[in-house]
Amino acid sequence: MTGIDRRSVLRGGLALGCSAAASPLLTPMAFASAPWENRLVVIVLRGAMDGLDVVRPVGDPALAALRPTLAVQSDPGAIDAGFYALHPALDQLAPMWKRGEFGAVHAVSTPYRDKRSHFDGQDLLEAGTPGQAGADGWLNRMLQTIPGLSAETAYAIGREEMLILSGRAATTRWSPEARLELTPQGRRLLELVTHDDPLFRDAVAEAMDIVDSLAAEETGQAAAMGGNGNEALRGDHVRLAEFAASRLRGDSRIASFSLTGWDTHERQSVGLERALGRLTDTLLTLEAGLGAAWEKTAVLCVTEFGRTARENGTKGTDHGTGGAMLYAGGALRGSRVLGDWPGLSEAALYDRRDLMPTRDLRAHAGWVMRGLFGLDRSMIEGSVFPGLELGADPGLFA
Repeated sequence: MTGIDRRSVLRGGLALGCSAAASPLLTPMAFASAPWENRLVVIVLRGAMDGLDVVRPVGDPALAALRPTLAVQSDPGAIDAGFYALHPALDQLAPMWKRGEFGAVHAVSTPYRDKRSHFDGQDLLEAGTPGQAGADGWLNRMLQTIPGLSAETAYAIGREEMLILSGRAATTRWSPEARLELTPQGRRLLELVTHDDPLFRDAVAEAMDIVDSLAAEETGQAAAMGGNGNEALRGDHVRLAEFAASRLRGDSRIASFSLTGWDTHERQSVGLERALGRLTDTLLTLEAGLGAAWEKTAVLCVTEFGRTARENGTKGTDHGTGGAMLYAGGALRGSRVLGDWPGLSEAALYDRRDLMPTRDLRAHAGWVMRGLFGLDRSMIEGSVFPGLELGADPGLFA
């Protein structure tokens, strides 16, 4: 496989503020086949999802003071997890939650600390090992431990390849047909040059929303005229999920792609609702498309880092540290929020600003691979995530 490193493309003369790693069109997908019945889907949520808003610790008395406007919107939706309440934009997943096929893990992170760069955070998330930017991705290293794997033909979306599945093991790529007249490169450039100017950034975001709405209307009209689209589920994220499900029903056992739009510096209530709506569509499409194979599937939704515990002056949040992981699939045990809650008092926060991580995100991914594929603990700690200590079983499986 070949690809253009996102640093060489975007940092060459364009090192401007918050990186284009949060761009809404960076949605690469990759697949691999393997000799197992169980399936694993890893969805990278690019842009740093705010775990404190997605999985709201409503039982923590410090939440309201930290988020005077965002906390007002923290009324529980259809998914009530006791101490936590999931964002109302996830309400369509309530049936999945009740069946035990959707859940979350809180206060997790990779070992990435302090610099809070999308590029660096995503590199570590996908490489799985600190200081290994550009090395094999952790999913590819897992595949390297299994002899005799085969690859399927596919393509990459845009000009970026997923580091998480890059490496010596054979994998394949696929891309949906582009439909927007504004090229992905043009869209990324607009976001880069306007990111640090709130006025222009908001104007560009609104323009993109209009473009996306028009595309969705076009898709809906085509469906109403006899097309194959589902009128309730529109957009490239659905096409990604549909294709992933179609391959996973066959020989593929590993799929990875990304969803973007999680960089919510301003007007978080608007941007996060849209992003969660796309994620909801994606999970429902995977469930429907996989059919009986859903019972043998684990979906991990991971992000490069969390966001600040305190909201900023523009009703958003900035780059942080600890966050949340969402998971789904019939192979996992859901209906709960796992993790050791550290608290939101100032003394309990990391650097007195971020949610304190209490466990390594990679440990949860490692236990999922162990449960799905029977990988030895020594192989996970020595080859897939070198240097990681898995720790105790978090109980992601029944």
